[in-house]
Amino acid sequence: MSESTIQPSTAENLPSAEGIVDKIDGLESKVALVTGGSRGLGAAVCRLAARDGYDVAINYAGREDAARAVAEEVRAFGRKAITIQADIADPAAVEAMFERTAKELGYVSAFVSNAGIINRSAPLADMSLEEIRRVVDVDLTAYLVCNREAVRRMARSRGGSGGVIVNMSSMASELYGAGGFIPYGAAKSGVDVLTIGLGREVAGDGIRVVGLRPGLIDTDIQHDTGIENRLARFGPTVPLGRGGTAEEVAEAVVWLLSDKASYITATLLNVSGGR
Repeated sequence: MSESTIQPSTAENLPSAEGIVDKIDGLESKVALVTGGSRGLGAAVCRLAARDGYDVAINYAGREDAARAVAEEVRAFGRKAITIQADIADPAAVEAMFERTAKELGYVSAFVSNAGIINRSAPLADMSLEEIRRVVDVDLTAYLVCNREAVRRMARSRGGSGGVIVNMSSMASELYGAGGFIPYGAAKSGVDVLTIGLGREVAGDGIRVVGLRPGLIDTDIQHDTGIENRLARFGPTVPLGRGGTAEEVAEAVVWLLSDKASYITATLLNVSGGR
């Protein structure tokens, strides 16, 4: 290769680090808002975020008792916790959720968009419009709205101090919804596009946006598919030979929220045992 083809790194051709690396651990307020925080992956994220020093707002849809139990686990780490009932498919409820979190806990420096549902395993031709629409409303449209509200509060150009958004996607997006999960896979593919596109859009505003794609994980959502013993049946097909745990996924989430991942944005992390 000739010398003329090698371009030296200069300030003109390198992306500026300002606005990309946000020292979240240095903010006075270290607050995480987690949707779908009353069970499964969300509950594990709440616990580990508290372990790592976050006060936590726990969003839930209907199980107040479960959300309160997670809140007690957060407080056991010496952190503050509030529970917020809200349907994330309702934009007004999402806005109120962010407002209440800021009022009671302080500036939201970390947002984990985790709440979701899965359709029953069935061919697309056998699904009703209502079933398809509900999956897309919760698993994609709500993520767009939640990310919008987070950016409106975090963006430095809008008076915020930056922050981190982690969107919970799924390996179903890469597998194209195979096995009867086309609406779910299609919605999660949209979350992937949201994550990468928004991450690039707001990098200069001090916000990192990262997507996490779990594979076969031992959570309640596995039972919602209607497939009996799904984890036991398909775990051996994973290269690591087993399904994952909620805690393994949550550890990846809190790492992405931390300064240790400060140069990571607009990308997707698979937590799938090699699948």
